[in-house]
Amino acid sequence: MTDRHQPARGLFLAFEGTEGCGKSTQLQLLAQKLRAEGYRTVETVEPGGTPIGARIRGILLDPASRELSPTAELLLYFASRAQNVDERIRPALDAGAIVLTDRFTDSSLAYQGYGRGLGAATVLDLDRIACRGLAPDLTFVFDIDLETGLRRAHARNLNQGAIHESRMDDQAIEFYRRVRDAYHQMAAREPHRFRVIDANSDPATIHRNVWAALEPLLPVSPLREQR
Repeated sequence: MTDRHQPARGLFLAFEGTEGCGKSTQLQLLAQKLRAEGYRTVETVEPGGTPIGARIRGILLDPASRELSPTAELLLYFASRAQNVDERIRPALDAGAIVLTDRFTDSSLAYQGYGRGLGAATVLDLDRIACRGLAPDLTFVFDIDLETGLRRAHARNLNQGAIHESRMDDQAIEFYRRVRDAYHQMAAREPHRFRVIDANSDPATIHRNVWAALEPLLPVSPLREQR
């Protein structure tokens, strides 16, 4: 972004990581901070983000869908994503908003491309169809040791009554190791787009690190222009 006063379009931010890494909490904290600074934000989640996406999410995350094949899983994620891009993300970016998404195509690369072994090429072929070149301007990867993250995820499901959305939390530990390794590989290949955040700290410290990474990319906020 070359002009901090008048961006050509909004800013697209993605929050990524393995289960229980705290990315959803950090998305909400950042959205609150941005709104307090006068920025217009739109938050979305994948799978989901739209009424149609929410119905697809029900299939993908339901532990009763244990027979879902890796290819069918990948196609459903991109069906939800395509609807999200067309219905929510692109219109918000075109209107100049900052869009924060809880997962995007990098999740499919990590989970289905690497974790499930379908390969990056297959994922990127679908990305070209569903997203048509849309990619996050900045992707935060919240890195946490797997045992801690999975304990958090299982506790969250119990506390929030979200057992009906626990399918992706119940994979073998080797699966999550492949996913975590994939995130690190992607971040190493695209250091200009990825910011790896240590998610083993307390939420307030993590939020400060997220803000420090993002602030240089932001246009001047309406509130700061008034000061």
